[in-house]
This record gives sequence, C-alpha cells and structure tokens, in this order.
Amino acid sequence: MLIDWFTVGAQLLNFGILVWLMKRFLYQPVLDAIAAREQKIAAELADAATTQAEAKKQQDDFQKKNQDFDEQRADLLRQAREAAKAERERLQLEARKAADAASTQRAKALLTDTQHLHAEITRHTQQQVFDISRRVLGDLAGVGLEHRVCEVFIQRLQTIEGPALATLGSVLKAVSDTEPALLRSAFELPAPQQAAIQPALDATFGQPIRLKFETMPELVSGIELSAQGQKLAWSMSDYLDALSSSLEERLAVAEPA
Repeated sequence: MLIDWFTVGAQLLNFGILVWLMKRFLYQPVLDAIAAREQKIAAELADAATTQAEAKKQQDDFQKKNQDFDEQRADLLRQAREAAKAERERLQLEARKAADAASTQRAKALLTDTQHLHAEITRHTQQQVFDISRRVLGDLAGVGLEHRVCEVFIQRLQTIEGPALATLGSVLKAVSDTEPALLRSAFELPAPQQAAIQPALDATFGQPIRLKFETMPELVSGIELSAQGQKLAWSMSDYLDALSSSLEERLAVAEPA
C-alpha cells in the first residue's frame, strides 16, 4: 500500500494546529480557571483560618476579660466586706466608748450628788449639834457658847509650843507690818471676846499682832487664826468630823460582804 506523505504531512500539520488551538483556546483557559479557582479556594481557606484564629483570639480575650472581671468583683466584694467589718468594729468601739463615757459621767454625777448630800447632811448635823450645845450650855451654866469657844481657843493658844509656835510666830512677825492676821469665827465675836483674844495673842508671840476679824459659818462654832497659809484653829467640826469618820468605819465593818 502506498503512503501519501503529503496527506500524512497535511494531517500532521492539521493535528498540530488543532492541538495548538485547543491548548491555546481551550485547555489553557481551563487550566487558568482551575488555577484561579484553586488560588481563590486557597485564599478563602486562608481567610477562614485567619477568621477562625481571630475568633479564637477574641474568645480567649473574652474569657480572660470574664476571668479578670470575676477576680475584680471578688476583690471588690472582699474589700467591701472588710470595709463593712472595719466600720462595724469602729461603730461598736465608738458605741462602747460613748457608753463608758456616759457611765463615767453618771458615776461622777452620782458621786458629786452623794458628796453634796453628805456635805449637806454634815452641815445640817453640825448646825443641829451647835444649836443643841448652845441651848444646853445656856441652860446649865448660863454661859454663852461663843464665850466658851473663845475661852477654849485662848487655852489652846496658850498651850501651843515647839515648831508650830515658832513657824506661826515667824509668819505673824513677818506680816505684822504689812497686813493683819486673819481671825475667822463661826459667829461674829462680841467686843469682849475680841478684847480677850488680842492680849492672849500678843503675849503668846511676844509682840502686838494686828488682827482682822471675819465670820465663817463653815467653822461650826470655831475660831481660826491664819497668816500666809499657816493656821491655828479650833472648832466643834473637828470633833464632828472625828465622830463621822468613826461612824463610817463602824458602818463599813457592819456591812455584809
């Protein structure tokens, strides 16, 4: 069989042209489309991975923020509890202090009232004893109580000796030229009693003693000579105070434990 090489060559040429045309206008666009599709899919997958990573990061951030919020809330609650506890303790302490202060004030007020009542009872008792003594002496001897008090004071003045006499004498001598000594009595001394006391003082201290006479009811039938803080006194209140102290001691012993 004879081969027509022209025909074969034409067919080969046609086949080559067909292959080139198919590759040029068919396979290459398909390949390019497939490559573009693959690139798009790869890009979409990359975007999806990025989106997923971003979502995971946002989820982690959200969880961390929730955890931080829970910690902050717990810390705030703890601080609020501690502040409330401290405030409660402060208020309780202030309440206790106020109660103690009120109790102390009440105790002081009660003590003051008791002292005032005791002083009032003592003064009343002393005055009653004074009045009774005045009436008794007047009824028995016809001698005024004031006159007898002056006599007792002069007797005590005449018996003073030792350091007490020296101290009081030096003070009276020091002030005799500048100011008079003060002679207080529970009653206003009549002129005869004043005249009796003056020479007794002059004789006791060896010089004229200037005197200023004053009344002081608190002495309760007594006389007190004072100069610059130094005193020589006698009064019925000394005996009454001793009697009161003795009675208080007896009452304290008699009280049940």
